[in-house]
Amino acid sequence: MARVKIDMPAVFRFSTVIPVRITDVNYGGHLGNDAIVSILHESRMQYLGSLGCTELDFFGTSLIMADLAVMYKGEGFYGDALTVEVAADELSSLGYDLYYRLSTTRDGKQIIVAEAKTGMVCFDYKTRKVARLPELFKQQIDNTTA
Repeated sequence: MARVKIDMPAVFRFSTVIPVRITDVNYGGHLGNDAIVSILHESRMQYLGSLGCTELDFFGTSLIMADLAVMYKGEGFYGDALTVEVAADELSSLGYDLYYRLSTTRDGKQIIVAEAKTGMVCFDYKTRKVARLPELFKQQIDNTTA
């Protein structure tokens, strides 16, 4: 069976903490895959907010998700405080990739729960067409990686 592989960036310049809620736990007693997608969305919104924008107001355009890949690495449980690290990379003329690392600390050890990547594409909802990646975003990324 071929496995998804994600080449994670070396540096994450943003992180947030998101608790695992009881509604995030599946019948197996651990963090469900649907909940991980929701946690990625929440962390993406917080990351964008730290840059002063949202998915609908992204430096003069909007964003849509073109793809999603998740590598499950460990279990998350109710009550875990997930540290979600986020980094933007692989900028193109129309979008970029966002990388996520979800981890928790249990019994004094860091446990990576999942690593993920979303392909984000700039989108103009008025014309229903893809749009150019704003220069202001490129400048923000340059300023946060310096």
